[in-house]
Amino acid sequence: MAAERFSTATRLKAIGTALVQGPDARGRRTRPPRRSRLTGRAALLALVVCSLVVALAYPMRQWVTQRSDIDEQRHRSERAREQVKLLREEKARLEDPAYVEQQAREHLHYVRPGETGFTVVDGSGRAKRRRDQGAGDRPWYSNLWDGVDTSDGHR
Repeated sequence: MAAERFSTATRLKAIGTALVQGPDARGRRTRPPRRSRLTGRAALLALVVCSLVVALAYPMRQWVTQRSDIDEQRHRSERAREQVKLLREEKARLEDPAYVEQQAREHLHYVRPGETGFTVVDGSGRAKRRRDQGAGDRPWYSNLWDGVDTSDGHR
């Protein structure tokens, strides 16, 4: 009988009768407690992963910020190079006396000795005045009095 006790057939027969008769066949059989799906190793792994994420979040943010700052500085540098190029071209033009004379005639209404300068007005007999653009278009004394009037009215 000792040999039958450990045989597979005997074990299967005991399991089958226990299932047929129900849980109360051999007294009160309870299920073994369910093991948690979160084992100690899994918890440790989750803790390590979370620690790595937290530890790397700030340096990654700094890296991304610095990369965008570097790109912005490159764009500024390129714009500055273009501006320098334009200024060098303008300097070269200003070294030409004919260009300087043209600009003086156009912007400052200069005339050569012996020439007669004319100012053309429209057919109404009045010269067209530019629309007032702000304080920069008025004489300084007008701005001063406007400031005095404005401060006097706020008392």
